[in-house]
Amino acid sequence: MKRRSDEKRQAILDAAYNLFCEKGFDKTSISEINAQVGGSKATIYSYFLSKEELFVECMCSQTESYLEGLLTTLKNPAGDILSTLRTFGESFLRLVCSSEMISLRRLMIAEAERGGVGRLFHEKLERMRDQVASFISEVMSEGKLRASDADLAAFQLRALLEAELFEPLLLCTGDGRPGEEAIVSATGRAVGTFLRAHGAAPNGNKRSRRVRWETA
Repeated sequence: MKRRSDEKRQAILDAAYNLFCEKGFDKTSISEINAQVGGSKATIYSYFLSKEELFVECMCSQTESYLEGLLTTLKNPAGDILSTLRTFGESFLRLVCSSEMISLRRLMIAEAERGGVGRLFHEKLERMRDQVASFISEVMSEGKLRASDADLAAFQLRALLEAELFEPLLLCTGDGRPGEEAIVSATGRAVGTFLRAHGAAPNGNKRSRRVRWETA
């Protein structure tokens, strides 16, 4: 029974995603979504409390499988903190710089003021940041990063990773999706800056000192 319920929910999400991307939020109705998946509007509302919630859920569901793979790097880190953050950062940039994710973010921003859409989307992003913060907190406790506010550090890491490549794509001022070399280079600079701010001194030395992090 649960499998059929899950399949129905996914069918609603898939139909809604295609319609929202094609027609936008305003011109897409619950009736149109219902016409594609069958059943009644009451069925859709049994899964999603509002059109706004359905909008956010269907947008975010397209990225959840990618995010799970992305976060696996942090759940099962291999190597030192530098290589772990670089692997995570490169995967993160490949995802957020993809044409599908750029289109999704533009759509989310355009509808952010409508009926709590921005708040709902922000809550989704917060869940991802919580998992990154959990990893950062753990490595801080192990002495691999300097002890500080893990939530703030997670926010700063994301901001640094997006700093060079994301905004030009979002605003259509770049030359298309960045190549692998650009992603690797931008990640190296972002992670290097992050570690200069949060990295622990080598050999447990707690004195304030400059530490060089190789990122090239």
